[in-house]
Amino acid sequence: MRIAIVNYEAGNLRSVETALRRLSFEFEVVSRPEELLRADKVVFPGVGDAGAVMRVLERTGLAEALREYYRSGRPMLGICIGAQVVLERSEESDLACLGLVPGVARRLPGGPGLKVPHMGWNGVRFPAEHRLFEGIPQESSFYFVHSYYPEPAELQDVLCETEYGIRFASALERENLTAVQFHPEKSGEFGLRLLSNFLSG
Repeated sequence: MRIAIVNYEAGNLRSVETALRRLSFEFEVVSRPEELLRADKVVFPGVGDAGAVMRVLERTGLAEALREYYRSGRPMLGICIGAQVVLERSEESDLACLGLVPGVARRLPGGPGLKVPHMGWNGVRFPAEHRLFEGIPQESSFYFVHSYYPEPAELQDVLCETEYGIRFASALERENLTAVQFHPEKSGEFGLRLLSNFLSG
């Protein structure tokens, strides 16, 4: 099985690479469309500004390659910014995003005692018996670092929810695409389990 981690010049590559090595999965870091399109599974790691990310993806041809890969039906996992740029657009930028999932990335409103960015551990509520969360207790905590969150247009695309002043979608799922707002590669035992479930499922 060929696993590809997308390198778009701003992603949190090292921690994802470390996690996959710890899980004993072989992978390659890809930065060209033809490399991405050869993969059996793709991980799109997250860190960065949505506009800057999309400019790099469009310039390198990776944006259209990701759209083509999604249309092929092969499994994709987006992490953090990867849960935002899969939407049609982001409030962080006027640029269009990948458009794989109808919806918009919204800025967290914050509030009394709630700093933005939302940074640290928080509970995630997910559907019982979902393959991605096999072996992970309900309401387990995962590590977040973000100022924006995905707001899909269709409720059926919401996979998980988390509360931080508001209840927001902390993971999406649409067809062969799964995208999590938190960082499983920084979330200890349960985060590693989630990555293993995705890569071995």
